[in-house]
Amino acid sequence: QVQLVESGGGLVQAGGSLRLSCATSGRTYSAYAMGWFRQAPGKEREFVASITWGGASTDYADSVKGRFTISRDNAKNTVYLQMNSLIPEDTAVYYCAAGGAYSTINYRSWDYWGQGTQVTVSS
Repeated sequence: QVQLVESGGGLVQAGGSLRLSCATSGRTYSAYAMGWFRQAPGKEREFVASITWGGASTDYADSVKGRFTISRDNAKNTVYLQMNSLIPEDTAVYYCAAGGAYSTINYRSWDYWGQGTQVTVSS
């Protein structure tokens, strides 16, 4: 089993930055990829970014490309999401997820989830 714990959320002003962390434990090596998703009130959970454990291949949603950066520290079993130039539309609960080579931008294709961390961007 894989356990995921997010941290680093908070309240920031538009234009500010936050770095989210996802600490992993358990059989993390069995996961091919890690992802970040977010869910705003009244909206479905949407894909933000993903990264593979091996080659660090990354993928981003168009809405965050150029502003967010996903990275991982294999030695620490931790995945990060650096969020810059934040805008109010980024306000959501952010979730860390673990998946396989089959996982896509569809949140239903991912296997394990953290509890989420709130990000609020004020205008």
